[in-house]
Amino acid sequence: MASTDNSTGIKIHEQCLVGPPSAATTHLAVPLTFFDLIWLRFHPVERIFFYSLPPPKSEPCVFFEKVVRKLKRSLSHTLQHYVPLAGKIVWPSDSPKPFIQFKPGDGVSLLLALSHDAAQFNHFLDNSPREATLSRSLIPHLESSHSLASVLSLQITLFPNKGFCIGICTHHAALDGKSSTMFVKAWAHVCKSAEEESLLPDFEPLFDRELVRDPAGLESVFINSWTQLASQMDPSDTSNGRTLKTISQPLEEHSVRATFELTRAHLEMIKKRVLSNWDLVGEAQTNLSSPKPTTLSSFVTTLAYVSVCIAKAIHQAQNVDKFALGINVDCRDRLEPAIPGNYFGNCVASHIVDTEADDFTKEDGVVIVAKKIWSKIKALDKGVLNGIETVFPRFIAMFSEGVKGMGVAGSNRFGVYGTDFGWGRPAKVEIISIDKGVNIGLAESKDGKGGVQVGLVLNNQAMDLFHVIFHQGLSFD
Repeated sequence: MASTDNSTGIKIHEQCLVGPPSAATTHLAVPLTFFDLIWLRFHPVERIFFYSLPPPKSEPCVFFEKVVRKLKRSLSHTLQHYVPLAGKIVWPSDSPKPFIQFKPGDGVSLLLALSHDAAQFNHFLDNSPREATLSRSLIPHLESSHSLASVLSLQITLFPNKGFCIGICTHHAALDGKSSTMFVKAWAHVCKSAEEESLLPDFEPLFDRELVRDPAGLESVFINSWTQLASQMDPSDTSNGRTLKTISQPLEEHSVRATFELTRAHLEMIKKRVLSNWDLVGEAQTNLSSPKPTTLSSFVTTLAYVSVCIAKAIHQAQNVDKFALGINVDCRDRLEPAIPGNYFGNCVASHIVDTEADDFTKEDGVVIVAKKIWSKIKALDKGVLNGIETVFPRFIAMFSEGVKGMGVAGSNRFGVYGTDFGWGRPAKVEIISIDKGVNIGLAESKDGKGGVQVGLVLNNQAMDLFHVIFHQGLSFD
């Protein structure tokens, strides 16, 4: 199989299916919990790992013969520990809810590609704004229909004599960011170490769905929410909500993608500013029993600063006045009883930060928003699932009122820059699916010095304004 995308210069070299070793395969069915059903028709999560690779390994004949062979073999042996990733999400007519099913012969779609413009590799590594659609040529398609959906698809693209990248596309109803990262790290470890039969304890996935309790009947709540949303979006839809098709969201016209860095010094400066104005700005603390914190996490600091910069940029570029921020909270160690950290699937809850729609564009917006993010997280410590059933209708109501929603993808705690397949650490890691709406893509800084990498996709005019606002706000006192 060989075809070329003339707009990007990417030629398809081969398409294949990689499954676990045949001796390790058997029929398998894994239920979906309410944590999974929250994301049932959400757009796939897409991430790219870029690796520099000098000649001769990056010469096409050597790369596809030796490097890819090693990547394929290690992928197969990793999948013997992560069998559900090689299966499909299915929704048979006699089942009240979908589930993950693996059958012998199933596998992960792997696309091998070759770039005819090797110089583009450096362009992708650059943090400067570039056309947002360019990165999509490095991401594989994830199959989805009314009755079934793939869990994982991969694409490996070679930039001759420069390097290569691995594009990963995952169905959000099957796994969250923590689980996705654990799988990629496991694959990298197997590839680098050639330990094909065993995994490090940190990479051993736990699929036991009995650990997730649902006394409030949240499974039905989220299935019904998706059904109602489907009928609202498309009155002609005849699926009655029984569909696994992911909802596509068109890319905003003239969108560009860029990467920004908040160093540890930047974060400490922002924390100091926020805490020094804590009692002077904004409404009374919603969590009155909690005293003013002595410090703030990098997560809170980054989200407050970046979301305010985004809102002010969009406000100036598009005259939007109302904004809201949604955050995802890992629930594994917040549940009673707690769930082990290697639980594989979804175990995150989405919550809306309790801000006023105009908080983000106020002069002291960073302080106000930081206080409210911090207060929300403190409240969730006492009940991470409190109000989770209202998130769907709240978001729909906000959007109908013209509120611009902002979301978060990734985490600065995943350690993605430690993902070494045997040819060194990544030269860059990007979350590509942040272009589905206004989302803040988070990762730890590549230099490992405690900073945070921020990925954004915005209209080019808003991006120019964001660049100015972001850097002006980082001028040291």
